[in-house]
Amino acid sequence: MKQEEWWKKSVVYQIYPKSFQDDNHDGVGDLRGIINRLPYLEKLGVTVIWLSPCYQSPMDDGGYDISDYYEIDPIFGSMADMDELIATAKQHGIKLLMDLVINHTSDEHTWFKQALADPKSKYRQYYIFREGKNGQAPNNWRGYFGGSSWEKVPNEANMYYLHAFSRRQPDLNWENAEMREAIIDMINWWLEKGLGGFRIDAILNLKKPTNFYKSYPADAEDGLSSIAKSIANQPGILEWLHELDDRCFKKYNAFTVSEADVPDRDLIDYVGPNGVFRTTFDFSYSDIALPSNGAWYSLRDWSVAELRKRIYHHQLKAQQLGWGVQYLENHDQPRSISKYIPEADRNDTTKKLLATLFMMLHGTPFIYQGQEIGMENITTLNLDDYDDIATFEMYDRALIAGLSKQEAFDAVVKRSRDNSRTPMQWSSEPHAGFSTAQQTWLKINPNYTTINVASQEQDTSSVLSYYKKLIDLRKAANPYSEVTIFGEFVPVNDTHDNLIAYQRVLGDQALFVLINFSNEPLGVDIDKTFKHIVLDTLAPSKLDDGILTLKSYQSIILANYN
Repeated sequence: MKQEEWWKKSVVYQIYPKSFQDDNHDGVGDLRGIINRLPYLEKLGVTVIWLSPCYQSPMDDGGYDISDYYEIDPIFGSMADMDELIATAKQHGIKLLMDLVINHTSDEHTWFKQALADPKSKYRQYYIFREGKNGQAPNNWRGYFGGSSWEKVPNEANMYYLHAFSRRQPDLNWENAEMREAIIDMINWWLEKGLGGFRIDAILNLKKPTNFYKSYPADAEDGLSSIAKSIANQPGILEWLHELDDRCFKKYNAFTVSEADVPDRDLIDYVGPNGVFRTTFDFSYSDIALPSNGAWYSLRDWSVAELRKRIYHHQLKAQQLGWGVQYLENHDQPRSISKYIPEADRNDTTKKLLATLFMMLHGTPFIYQGQEIGMENITTLNLDDYDDIATFEMYDRALIAGLSKQEAFDAVVKRSRDNSRTPMQWSSEPHAGFSTAQQTWLKINPNYTTINVASQEQDTSSVLSYYKKLIDLRKAANPYSEVTIFGEFVPVNDTHDNLIAYQRVLGDQALFVLINFSNEPLGVDIDKTFKHIVLDTLAPSKLDDGILTLKSYQSIILANYN
């Protein structure tokens, strides 16, 4: 008997624990803070929480450097708090996903400590150590955060270890069967606790090539070449991923969403009928401004037509092969309003436009904390105020590329991951109602006095209220729920450069989503059967004999039934 694919009807809300709610007054968010906010999430309509890492960690990379998979970091609370969170969330009708970070550990993990202490230890084989070449690192791979992906081993003459990310995040050696067994045991231990599944981090990097002495032509001024060319989606990786699915995820009917930016030709292996995950994130439109080498300091221009093309392509491919997920923001991205909308046009109307665009696509929606109230990038920090390791690495890369200090700083301000990691803005009270401590771990955006949950909960025209309306469309009692969740995505090709339009079709029922991605009015021909207005960001709108005039940045959802 086929198991229920419960995630298809879900609305997922990502929480970055350090920044959600501080309960113990130390300026850092914690698990008890999340427990206290569960009624808010239930009222919003959330049915799944994705919890960014709260395992024990030195926090070199925001918790993605894990020193003990079986412990909660004390800054977040205890394992008893985690057990209570899982149980209490269930009472609110909410399942819990955790981040699964298994490409690497922290350099403070006991495995790595023992690997360094004794070169003959079995733990040396849990990681990837290689001798240098001609007095240098084995090759010229650049890590994802910048700089060489090799770090010299202390007190060993010519030995290096591989790290795709920070030097404090040594990569695990997945060729080692004993290490794989330890990871499988850990995953099942967490699933036994009652997790609904995992968001799986950096999973495409597990399989490494056999030749670690092959360098590539430099792709930037630092003389290095992106490590992604060498380790992303390598042949043989699927064997390990199928093993994880068969021995862990399938047994618990767990929802797995992977950070796996794979080519179209390989997508069926990941999310198809026999795929290794239930779904995967698509990065084609979230990273639309990034150049091929990922440099924040040389962002490329893009058009609405290009954005539309990327969205259409992903939607058609995902629904053909399996099930997709949709998102605007996460912990690795700047705020969507600051990324997609020109500064002069950033307001509640454009925030609702983005909400309409992504919430009505085919697939499970992922909302990042604060997105539902339209939180924005922070522009008031000095370089020393940032916490994100990638921000500093990219700043250094920009300097190497020849940018001035001011130019490098201006570049990282736009893309820093700390833009999405500033504390949640709950109210206009001091520290935005996030904490009563004298100082928070990361500064709060000064606009919290006008952008916050408390003020928007009382305003039926707020961004928060609009998100609730979009989520309500997916609830069983809503006449539009089935077509919103399961309706086929049908792109509407139009000659207007700044129009994104598509239908969701299920049998003879259909929704028509129209988005004017510009600050100019736009006249659009509409099939006369779409005569019912479901949601309208700039009401009232008038359908005049098959012609709809969209106002500046207006989005509207029409239906052919009521």
